[in-house]
Amino acid sequence: MKIYTKTGDTGETSLIGGKRVSKAELRISAYGTVDELNAYVGLLRDQPVNKSRKEVITEIQDRLFTMGSILAAPDPSEMKLPALSEQDVSWLELEIDKMDKTLPQMRSFVLPGGHQSVSFGHVTRTVCRRAEREVVMLAGHEQVDPLVIKYLNRLSDYLFVLCRKMSDELKITEVPWKARLS
Repeated sequence: MKIYTKTGDTGETSLIGGKRVSKAELRISAYGTVDELNAYVGLLRDQPVNKSRKEVITEIQDRLFTMGSILAAPDPSEMKLPALSEQDVSWLELEIDKMDKTLPQMRSFVLPGGHQSVSFGHVTRTVCRRAEREVVMLAGHEQVDPLVIKYLNRLSDYLFVLCRKMSDELKITEVPWKARLS
């Protein structure tokens, strides 16, 4: 089987179910950004500091593929697709709580960075926020499963706490943001 089909050469692509749309459609942008997010999550999974979290991060990647299929289906009610559940969101919350309970209390915003792995995490978090914004924009025009938005929102929280956890494990001092008021 060839990887190239040439069907996208004119700037269109197919949604699940076969409907052809412009590659500039909001739906394509939304699931394309979720795909980009998944690639960055894979980069985080590959960081040595995350060796003990490899299974958790792989599960997140699986949920992102599920999300991509949901977003790529213009009418999911007519198709058999994998689904997100409230349990997926609750599971993320449990993972956040596990990491957070061992971290020092936050007293201010922290500047992203301090170590390459942590910086990758913050880039991933910001891509997640962009994916969330794009899905919200799509939801303003078309029906979108609200769990997609909820999961992305919780995932960005998870990624922020993961960055803090990586900093802690790597013994990196978080740099607090000090607002200049003049």
